[in-house]
Amino acid sequence: MKIDKRIIPLAIGGLGIGTTEFTVMGLLPDIAHTLKITIPEAGHLISAYAMGVVIGAPILIGYSVKFPPKKVLMVLMILFTLFNGLSAVAPDYTTMLIIRFMSGLPHGAFFGVGTVVASRMAGKGKEAFYISLMFTGLTIANLIMVPLVTYIGHAYHWRLYFAIVAFIGLFAILFLKLWLPATEANQDTHFLEELKFLKNKQSWLVLGITAIGFGGLFTWLSYITPLMTIVAGIQSNQMAYVMILAGAGMVVGNLAGGFISDRLGPEKTCVLLIFLMMISLAGVFLLADHQNMALILTFVCGALSMSVAAPINIMMMKAAPKSEMMAAAFMQAAFNIANAMGAFLGGIPLEYGFSFKYPSLVGVGMTFIGLVISLRYRYLYGKETPDAETAVECVPCDK
Repeated sequence: MKIDKRIIPLAIGGLGIGTTEFTVMGLLPDIAHTLKITIPEAGHLISAYAMGVVIGAPILIGYSVKFPPKKVLMVLMILFTLFNGLSAVAPDYTTMLIIRFMSGLPHGAFFGVGTVVASRMAGKGKEAFYISLMFTGLTIANLIMVPLVTYIGHAYHWRLYFAIVAFIGLFAILFLKLWLPATEANQDTHFLEELKFLKNKQSWLVLGITAIGFGGLFTWLSYITPLMTIVAGIQSNQMAYVMILAGAGMVVGNLAGGFISDRLGPEKTCVLLIFLMMISLAGVFLLADHQNMALILTFVCGALSMSVAAPINIMMMKAAPKSEMMAAAFMQAAFNIANAMGAFLGGIPLEYGFSFKYPSLVGVGMTFIGLVISLRYRYLYGKETPDAETAVECVPCDK
């Protein structure tokens, strides 16, 4: 299958974003040692980045909707590259904390604009697959770049991690300039107009599916290391391979989710995949102490963690046809809320002395709620044919 080169710049941007967001988790002890802080204090760098994503997405989108999407994406990637480059030379903890917050600002906005641009470049009936191609960069980051850069950071210095991310950002800027087609800006909108989609129930249902349903999988992912080492009996020095297995699942699941959504329609696909999430998390709870099953479920849960990305974004654009970019940016905020909520709620049974299987049981409950919301959404808004569901006008552009 020939890949449309116009989508590659968006995938490279996703590669850089995925690398900076997830590698830091494996380098917290190294960062803490250099900056003379505790590991929990170093963990605040993750929270600062996530806060930047949540705050930056709507604000940057709101003030950029009147500009051509190509220029907006280039500016966002310039900011991303700049702040990651500064992270490599931050002299102390306070400076690093501020810079990590600033680094998160372009994240949600980039995916917000990129999601809409990807759908517009696609032919009719291929919108979800094109969105999944953009998110391929994020999944490849988890499969290859995060383990590689984590190793480099451990073996040499963690500051190289941020330098590598900045280098990826430079490539993204170059290919955005060379390959991304120019599309017209929407001159008939403004910040408050973009926020009007929040007045409709349809939008809130999609955000609820994302924040709660996806949060279920983060109960598993947040505690995957103790789950696999303590419960499944995997040696700690083998965890890098376990994470590669999860990353491989993400690559496969992301592309499969887009492909299936274009054929079944996003609403039906969303219901199906969230149901499978619930079953897989129940499987983790019941079977994680069997090593082979734990490994199989790692791949399955990794696949399902990214499979809903494309259909859920199509559902959100359908819910907010006049505010697609702002709505897609809010989706990134919802994903980060899912991350935080999953880690927090999944940790509650651990505080009461339960085993590391129990966060996944909490995830079963969260995905069940997400499934109920998905069924409600499909009942109210998913009665069109798949073609009608996914139809997004393709903006003419030069290939």
